[in-house]
Amino acid sequence: MALTWAESYLGKVRASVGDAETILFVGARGVLFDDQGRLLLIQRSDNHRWAIPAGAMELGESMEECAIREVWEETGLRATSLTPFAFYTAYTYTNDYGHTYQQVLMSFRIDTWEGELLRQTDESVDAGFFALDQLPGGAEKSLVIAESLRDLQLFQETGRLVLK
Repeated sequence: MALTWAESYLGKVRASVGDAETILFVGARGVLFDDQGRLLLIQRSDNHRWAIPAGAMELGESMEECAIREVWEETGLRATSLTPFAFYTAYTYTNDYGHTYQQVLMSFRIDTWEGELLRQTDESVDAGFFALDQLPGGAEKSLVIAESLRDLQLFQETGRLVLK
């Protein structure tokens, strides 16, 4: 069962330090393509933006376990084989709630998975596989999605982990 925001590690830290402080966001992202080369995206339940499945790590998890859990919570798919391709530490962002985070995040290519895609979960109001030239709701303009896809392509060309 998924934790509520208040029960999560990040929620507890945020509550402890308040809204104005910048805190570290440690997490993982799972980039998954189907056998037709379509990208898996979710429409988030909190802001209704289309996104790659991702989220914050909980205490005791590895980054790989975080990616597996987040993809499962947001899509119903269980990642069974993952390859890290990018590691981000230099970005600071402020979300829609005015909370600022410095991101420490690993991106994983999900090579294999099992299960059936759930279009709606507690964390997503829609989900699906999309051709890269037909991403929904302006997702093609998302800097995170575009950067993730560029970094995955660079990793696949060079075999080297992308570090930013």
